[in-house]
Amino acid sequence: MMKYLVIKCGGSVLENLPRSFYEDLVKIHESGEWTPVLVHGGGPLITGLLNNLNVETTFVNGLRVTNHEVLDVVEMVLSGSVNKQVVRNIVEVGGNAFGVSGVDGTLLKAKPSDDSETLGFVGEVVEVNKEVIDGIISQGYIPVISPIGIDTGGQRYNINGDIAASAIAKALSANLCFISDIPGILVEQNGKKEKLDIVTKAKVEELIDNQTIYGGMLPKVTAAIDGLVHKIPEVGIINGFDKNSLIDYSNGKAIGTKIVLEEEIA
Repeated sequence: MMKYLVIKCGGSVLENLPRSFYEDLVKIHESGEWTPVLVHGGGPLITGLLNNLNVETTFVNGLRVTNHEVLDVVEMVLSGSVNKQVVRNIVEVGGNAFGVSGVDGTLLKAKPSDDSETLGFVGEVVEVNKEVIDGIISQGYIPVISPIGIDTGGQRYNINGDIAASAIAKALSANLCFISDIPGILVEQNGKKEKLDIVTKAKVEELIDNQTIYGGMLPKVTAAIDGLVHKIPEVGIINGFDKNSLIDYSNGKAIGTKIVLEEEIA
């Protein structure tokens, strides 16, 4: 049985990820033990282009408010420049990658988010077309997916990359690994920030309530918990800037922060 590993890279991390990250990704792909699927964001580049075009952009709970004008820019950046840059980075280190948008083949079938009156064309994934992913994999490629969704009427939606990655991991029964520029979830302890090696759903909810977790980390941990509830085997947050971190994680080493349901600790 194929073992999938869904890897999510945010836009702020993607801009600076070292060559070693892509080398590790290709090694995992070539080993055959795991089948990697990469989902990416592109927030800072989207914000930069919107600023250049003098288009106002705002966020609510870490999600970008998206009108028609913003949506055009989001799709252009995510499915265009960012997606193809990631593919090129993988090819540069000798790998094979195939870039697609969630619109292609209705890969990410979407609906408006519950807060669509506030957020505009921000969507939720209602179905993942697993056949598109498996078709790419069967040709020997690493799928590289940009998180734009589409509904049955052809309307596009901006989908948070963490939420898209969790939906894809659920569909594939895959492990889910968030790539960060920090070693995991950090909390203030004894006057300094320390990493949590393992954290439960209840603890995450507590950290959200006391605002230790906020902003861009919110969708990440919310997506992680949603995935665990829907039987994703494991969710991790690791530092993609540490050499071999992705390989160490895929080999089961205790790095980063592992997010679990309460009963798993017992």
